[in-house]
Amino acid sequence: MNRDQDLARLRTEEFDVLVIGGGASGAGCALDSVLRGYKTALIDKTDFAAETSSRSTKLIHGGVRYLEQAFTKLDFGQLAQVKHGLQERHTVLRNAPHLTKAQALITPVFSWFEGMYYTIGLKLYGAFASSKDNLPGSRWLSKKEAEEAIPGLSPKVHSAVLYYDGQLDDARYCLAIAQTAAEQGAAVVNHLEILDFEKNSDGQLTAARGRDTLTGEEVRIKAKVFLNCTGPFADYLRQKANADLPKRLRPSKGVHAILPEDILGGDDALLIPATKDGRVVFAIPFYGKTMLGTTDDAYDTLDREPVLDDKEVDYLLETLARYVKKTVQARDVTAGFGGLRPLVSGDPEKGTASLLRDHQVEHDKASNLVSLLGGKWTTYRVMAQDAMDYIAQQLLPNDQACTTERQYLVGGEHFRVDNWQKIQTATQLPEATCRYLSRQYGDRYETLLTILQENAGYAEPLVAGFPYLKGEVIFAARHEMACTVRDFLARRIRLEILDWDAAQRAAGEVARLLGNELGWPEQAHVSAAEDYIDLLYQFREEALSVSV
Repeated sequence: MNRDQDLARLRTEEFDVLVIGGGASGAGCALDSVLRGYKTALIDKTDFAAETSSRSTKLIHGGVRYLEQAFTKLDFGQLAQVKHGLQERHTVLRNAPHLTKAQALITPVFSWFEGMYYTIGLKLYGAFASSKDNLPGSRWLSKKEAEEAIPGLSPKVHSAVLYYDGQLDDARYCLAIAQTAAEQGAAVVNHLEILDFEKNSDGQLTAARGRDTLTGEEVRIKAKVFLNCTGPFADYLRQKANADLPKRLRPSKGVHAILPEDILGGDDALLIPATKDGRVVFAIPFYGKTMLGTTDDAYDTLDREPVLDDKEVDYLLETLARYVKKTVQARDVTAGFGGLRPLVSGDPEKGTASLLRDHQVEHDKASNLVSLLGGKWTTYRVMAQDAMDYIAQQLLPNDQACTTERQYLVGGEHFRVDNWQKIQTATQLPEATCRYLSRQYGDRYETLLTILQENAGYAEPLVAGFPYLKGEVIFAARHEMACTVRDFLARRIRLEILDWDAAQRAAGEVARLLGNELGWPEQAHVSAAEDYIDLLYQFREEALSVSV
């Protein structure tokens, strides 16, 4: 991934397909497009997975709450969603095995009747899985078995039901999709914002006018088809292309709070099946922490980043309290984040919690803009396939079938679970660090090892208590198009969403290493770190009601 080279391509070439939006669906469309032989470009106004696609619950799933709604509310559109997700779960796990894993989830119950209810429901849930899926089936656990699986479970629990879904590092998975598209020939550029479109005399789009947000320079990009994959922000581009189009999106905010690992005390996740307002909440182990979420509330201030606030912290901790031994308080929260669901609705009176997470491909014939609306992480590949099938059948005739179902992503094809041993032999680093690096980079770990050999300091820890190395900043700048401190700390590694204190401590060194690699003026290192630290202070103040 070479940003300067691909920026030059955007300025000088005409593309068959320009994909706007570098989240999971946009990166998926770019990969599908280039594999079909289209000359393809992918851009994002911030960074790959900077918004919704890095702020999920990190599950590869069909959605157990959608299954329950399908039967309790006779809403069988939800059933189709569950089936789509579970049929696709196997593919998402297969194509990037280094960034995914099977995740056991425990659903505690407080009576025999509840146990039977959830056992039947989760057996049905598993029945929708792909025949290629090799995750274990669900089963009812005794109280003793449940407590062994989650030592932090409340003793008041009667028993529990165990089932499996997949887990992923969402930001790195999205990056891997974009990297794979780039290696297949797509021009891929982050930090490039679309300002407007150019049109011919018939109102059809002919070019996009963008701005490099790092330099302020304008970029004009010519393409035959413009594909809008901007998730909850899709209405902005739709109305730039055609001001007469009505809004279609009803964004919904969901938040997560990060807690210490010992809240659960094991590797299994906790599913809280019924909250006081009818939601489902998960407590999931993630990189040595416990991630607690999520919520579902309408959100219309799209110009402001959704963040975790103190009322949401109280709600999540109150929900968790019944299910765990330990009394958890707001001061235990080490970080948190908010994200937006791109829900599609034509009914302004309909609450967001009841809206389907399914997707739609919209073609505005007046402008020729194609928009991929709605959807969720697990079905990103099918969403992309549907969008590219439409383009291939209706706009740019092409008989090349979609091949992404069997396309390994960067780092995945030759990944082996024991590669960490080779890393340890080469570096003498601690086992936990080597296991982390093996998962982080998959079969590309040797490129990282080459960087670590350039400078003895690169093998040093970036921040105490975490497996991250200083050399990873260099790797991210050279090979993963990391351009800012936040690109690295929030998305190339996940420190921002795990521990705000640690991210603040790391910011100065990240800015120095990144700045030296990218040729920043010396003062820019300082200001970049200070700006990022200020941002984290704001997050903390919002979530914990502390003055900073």
